[in-house]
Formats: sequence, C-alpha cells, structure tokens
Amino acid sequence: MAKPYSYDFRQKVIAGIELDNRKKCEVSEIFNISRNTIDLWLKRKAETGDLKPKLNKPPGNNHRITDWEKFCKFATIHGDKTQAQMAELWEGEISSRTISRALSKIGFTRKKKLMVIKNAMKVSVKHFWSK
Repeated sequence: MAKPYSYDFRQKVIAGIELDNRKKCEVSEIFNISRNTIDLWLKRKAETGDLKPKLNKPPGNNHRITDWEKFCKFATIHGDKTQAQMAELWEGEISSRTISRALSKIGFTRKKKLMVIKNAMKVSVKHFWSK
C-alpha cells in the first residue's frame, strides 16, 4: 500500500491555501499533488480538526475462538469426532476449517499414538540353508 504524505507536508499545503490565500489548483501545481488530494485533506480537517493520515492497519480477523483453555478442554473431550462434528458441537456458528486451524494452533494431533521406529533386527538372521 502507498505511504501517506508526511504530516508537515500536509500542513504546508493547507497553509498555502488558508494563510497565503492561494487557489487549490495553484497550490496543487506548486507542490505537485492532485487537487482531489487537497480536497480530501480539507475535508478531513473540517471533520476531525487535524490533517493526520488514517492509521494504515489491515483489518483483523473475527476470531471465533477466543477462550483457548476452554477449546483445549473441548478438544480433549471431543477429540474422537470429526472436525465437522466438532464444529456442530461448539457453541455458536463455526466452520470445520476454523476447528482445523484451532486444533493445529494448540498442537492437537489426530494420531492416537506416536510411532516410534525401533531397529528390531539387531541379530543377523541365519538362513536355514547356511548351516
């Protein structure tokens, strides 16, 4: 996203219009910005009383699961069910994909036991013909 003009630059442009009594088109040519930008700044100054740019924060998600302790208990109780069934059992409207992301976030695995690979063939096997 484009970086906003600095606050002091905005003040200089608006001062050129208000204090120097210049026209918007003249100031836009001097500072090499569009007239629409000046109109937007004047509108913001009229509404808020200041020229500061809006904060450039991306919108956040609407997190459906906020109580993680409660979800951990829920996951241990209903861990044998599918994610779609867990979504139906969870209070409120929630999708199975949200359940999937939440399960991975808490480190919950669908595997029932961890597989440990052991080397069971330590002793060499003698074939019946090699006697």
